[in-house]
Amino acid sequence: MPATRLLIAMTLACVLCGCGQMANQEISTHTPVGSDPMEKWSRSCSLCHINGIGGAPRVGDSEDWAPRLAQGDEVLLTHTVEGFNNMPPLGYCMDCERSDFVTLIKFMSSGLRP
Repeated sequence: MPATRLLIAMTLACVLCGCGQMANQEISTHTPVGSDPMEKWSRSCSLCHINGIGGAPRVGDSEDWAPRLAQGDEVLLTHTVEGFNNMPPLGYCMDCERSDFVTLIKFMSSGLRP
């Protein structure tokens, strides 16, 4: 029994020493997975916007985007966040910020501003 207690005590000591070392390490400043707007686009927006599924305006198609762009940026952003017609709220991008949506809309409309 004493050997078992010694083994448990040594294991616990090693674990606690390791925890102390981890607390002193620098926190990584790398970009978190999924924070790149194009990565978000490929897993969310592309589902509908490549082929125009459900009436979604196709990427880079000026005829599809013209009437939407004419409504203004705020309307486009509101429709994206709240959902509109067949588009669900947030367009399936649950981790997108408003700035991501602005970037993604600009990408999909390919700078086709009226």
